[in-house]
Amino acid sequence: MNVRLGNTEIGLSRYLGLWTAVVVAFAVQGFMHDAFSGNTWSIFDYLRWSMIQWYTWAALAPLVFRLAARYPLQPPLRLRSLGTQLVASAGVTMLAMIVGALVSQLFEPGSFSDQFQQFLSKHFAIGMLTYWALLAIQQALHFQAEKAQREVEASRLATELAQSRLQALKSQLQPHFLFNTLHAIVTLLDEDTLSAEDMLLRLSDLLRAFLEDYDGQEITLRRELALLDLYLGIQRMRFKDRLTTQVYVAPDTLDCAVPSLVLQPIVENAIRHGIGRRVGTDCIEIESRREDQSLCIDVRNRNSTLENEGEAAGHGIGLSNTRLRLKELYGDAAQIRLDMIWPQGVVCRIRLPFRELEEPDEMPEHVPA
Repeated sequence: MNVRLGNTEIGLSRYLGLWTAVVVAFAVQGFMHDAFSGNTWSIFDYLRWSMIQWYTWAALAPLVFRLAARYPLQPPLRLRSLGTQLVASAGVTMLAMIVGALVSQLFEPGSFSDQFQQFLSKHFAIGMLTYWALLAIQQALHFQAEKAQREVEASRLATELAQSRLQALKSQLQPHFLFNTLHAIVTLLDEDTLSAEDMLLRLSDLLRAFLEDYDGQEITLRRELALLDLYLGIQRMRFKDRLTTQVYVAPDTLDCAVPSLVLQPIVENAIRHGIGRRVGTDCIEIESRREDQSLCIDVRNRNSTLENEGEAAGHGIGLSNTRLRLKELYGDAAQIRLDMIWPQGVVCRIRLPFRELEEPDEMPEHVPA
């Protein structure tokens, strides 16, 4: 069973325990006060008097909390709300005096009038202080609850904002990739109709995989590589024997969580800056491994170079959006950068927190080789 104090609930036993502690404290104080004057009563008398006084306030405390909630004292403090509480405090304190006198006449000699006068003369002032103390407690609990609610709301809004940013970044990548792929298909229509048709079929499979993909921001590396293999199939068809691919995957990294569609724009960037601009052949290599608590993914191509040091930061919609997505998802725990490799080529290095992710059984299990 609980006692409701405004918006706060407290167990009945705990509630009575708190008021019992007040009863005992004031009973001891009364006894010590009389002991110094040399005229004491039985300790049970002090306990009885204290119980009548404070258990009355225990019964009235929920009423005080309701009045405090209905007529709160909020900044800026207005005379009307203060006056309302002054009247309420006097009324509730008077009610406490009446209840205390009614109970006391059952145990003490004298009439109700005598007991009422005793309560007024001894307990009215402390009763008023008790009311305002309870009011202050209610206001403190109310402000604390409002602060907690504001923090929860702020956290929810921050989460929704981050999700919106991530979704916007992710949605920018797909049209960008689609435009480039369609451009490649249009280029092939005059040169090799059969290859263009095959690319369209592969593109259809890839788009279907995107549409069937769940809305989460992360998928397993296994799933990401399966999607990437569909994209690489399109590019291998486009560049024919000029482009080869190699994937080196550590088995313990297949179930790691990675941002969905994180590798496609990086591979696309490697192809565009490699054989997309240069003559000759190229090999796109993708490697994943675990280093302590990090998942390391390298995407290498052998037919490009960094024109200047500033390019190591990565430019363009692919790398810039990937960097922003990693920042939103992992903060400083994720990194991405470009480096030169010997004797020629560029590697994009991605570092993510190592964390395994479970996926439904229907997810594709094959990994491209």
